[in-house]
Amino acid sequence: MPGLHPAFFFHRFEIENPTIDMSTFTSFDFSGHKALVRVDFNVPLNDKFEITDDTRIRAAIPTLLKILDEGGAVILMSHLGRPKDGPSDKFSLKHLLAHIMQLLGGRTVLFVQDCIGEQAILTAGMLRPGEVLLLENLRFYKEEENGDRDFAGKLASLGDVYVNDAFGTAHRAHASTAIMADFFPKDKKMFGLLMEAEVASAEKVLHQSEKPFTAIIGGAKVSDKILIIENLLDKATDIIIGGGMAYTFMKAMGGLIGNSLCEADRLDLALEIMKKAESKGVNIHLPSDSCIADKFDASANVSVAPSNHIPEGWMGLDIGPMACQQFTNVIHRSKTILWNGPMGVFEMVKFQHGTRTIAMAVADATEKGAFSLVGGGDSVAAVNQFGYSQKVSYVSTGGGAMLEFFEGKELPGIAAVKKG
Repeated sequence: MPGLHPAFFFHRFEIENPTIDMSTFTSFDFSGHKALVRVDFNVPLNDKFEITDDTRIRAAIPTLLKILDEGGAVILMSHLGRPKDGPSDKFSLKHLLAHIMQLLGGRTVLFVQDCIGEQAILTAGMLRPGEVLLLENLRFYKEEENGDRDFAGKLASLGDVYVNDAFGTAHRAHASTAIMADFFPKDKKMFGLLMEAEVASAEKVLHQSEKPFTAIIGGAKVSDKILIIENLLDKATDIIIGGGMAYTFMKAMGGLIGNSLCEADRLDLALEIMKKAESKGVNIHLPSDSCIADKFDASANVSVAPSNHIPEGWMGLDIGPMACQQFTNVIHRSKTILWNGPMGVFEMVKFQHGTRTIAMAVADATEKGAFSLVGGGDSVAAVNQFGYSQKVSYVSTGGGAMLEFFEGKELPGIAAVKKG
């Protein structure tokens, strides 16, 4: 049912032969244990260091509360941003401290200005049941992104249980996501509730989808989405292609696209995808018309034209009204829906109608019983912006990780914990 928190998601359906075994976390008694929990608190901050979207933090709270309510202590590990030259106030996790406390119901959360070293060791050593410690940004050390084993060992020494609940970084072979698990016995390394919800939702779409299964793929470039499209050709009944990448397909088919975005070196690839889809009986839906502009600007003059007859000097920046209806009809008859990528430049008011229409159609189909998964940063931002996040089945917190999962890749953060 739409609107449930991700942590409750897994209980809404059965998964046959799931990729990850959640029984360890569910049955584990955390009483007296210090759990090192890798979370993904890489949230956006404004120039006053205020959190502008706390979705990722809220999504991890049920995992943390289970540990704390059972008498365990929590040591939080995360990264924030992409610091290049060591510690920087701009990327300090101290800016999240007050909000984490609030979401944990007012519990005190301790903070140390390092993630390894004497201060971290002393504070973690004195941590009592029910207490929380937030370590400083892991990426202040280059060893984190390098997957350094010694660094992972120092982190591991701070606790006695390892919980990976950071789906958003599961595709990264970093020290805290892919190496730390090696330092714990099999019964003391596990996935948290958020990881459960993410993987369960992805597996339902990828392996147990009810037909018709529609994949909505948007964004700027075919090259960014080629692997996911090719993998979905064996799963989906319909693939809707929108955003800038649609014009590469249009030009490949002989269309006139004006100044629209186009990857000239991907034209043959676009035709190959169309041919493969036809041979597999998969319907590829391209936008019949486009909302076009005379420049890439919020103040541009706007018109509507067939997507394959866009005048010179004009560019497609959104799907048009006919395409909105065309895509809505496909979505409404779907039983399974995957949405990755917007239909246009939805950040500009003039070019957000297509993406908003798709969000509404996905929400309507969900209300009628379809299972819908929204993944990818821009798609997630769109459903949040337009108020539909509670009206779809699941909104993923992991952009790149979700994309790689649907490309058919094994994610290092999952593989590490599954290892014996």
